[in-house]
Amino acid sequence: MAQLYSIYKCSICGNIIEVVHAGGGVNLICCGQPMSLQKENTVDASKEKHVPVVEKSAAGIRVKVGVVPHPMEEKHYIEWIEAISEGRSCRRLLKPGEKPEAEFDARGDAVAVRAYCNLHGLWKS
Repeated sequence: MAQLYSIYKCSICGNIIEVVHAGGGVNLICCGQPMSLQKENTVDASKEKHVPVVEKSAAGIRVKVGVVPHPMEEKHYIEWIEAISEGRSCRRLLKPGEKPEAEFDARGDAVAVRAYCNLHGLWKS
């Protein structure tokens, strides 16, 4: 059963979905095949650094991907950054060439932050 805020990817066409309402279904299907649940990685063993870093800001929080900024090249980049707090989800879509960072009006102590790398998948801090 899919859980709220779970991320799934189609291994055939590359579609990515986020569950915004968890129902009773067993599999999410795309291109006639079950979609793959994307595991939230939290330990970064690669040189690029994928784990989101959260800083307090005047607007709420600033999220930077990696202690060392993640590459933002055509073939390797962060597609999006998301903050989940107090029952709401906010996402910033990114493109190659942009800085791998975003600001969100997210307050409180229970803020989950995720980033998605087009090559290395889903990362959480």
